[in-house]
Amino acid sequence: MEFTISKYFPGVRPGVTLPSKQMYELLGEEGMRQMVSDHYDLVVQSPIKDLFPINPIALEKAKEHSADFFIQICGGPEYFNQNRGRPQLNRRHQPFSITAEGRIEWLKCYQQVLSKLDLPKNVLLSFWNYLDVFSKWMVNR
Repeated sequence: MEFTISKYFPGVRPGVTLPSKQMYELLGEEGMRQMVSDHYDLVVQSPIKDLFPINPIALEKAKEHSADFFIQICGGPEYFNQNRGRPQLNRRHQPFSITAEGRIEWLKCYQQVLSKLDLPKNVLLSFWNYLDVFSKWMVNR
């Protein structure tokens, strides 16, 4: 299955559609956490590794926060809101220099992870389309 990375246009903030709740229903909490962990394991070896914690404890905390977010937006428990408050991801990511090129690297890592999941095509594409559009909102440099 092909996960296409769409072009980023500076200043354009496209509408974001939440992914299918089937992502959480099919993977469950542990599957979602494993997916995020696998993604982070690739990211910390990528050209954008400097944006992520090198300290193992901090890296595990980052994985937990990210998994909490994705679990929540896929219809699971609201762990992110309960533990961190409203997402406000633009504000939370502002201290990090996220470029359009960095966005592509981040997405490439998710391409690898998602391609290994045995889920229906429509569920994977729903999650991918969310990532592709959502990531445009994170570009801040």
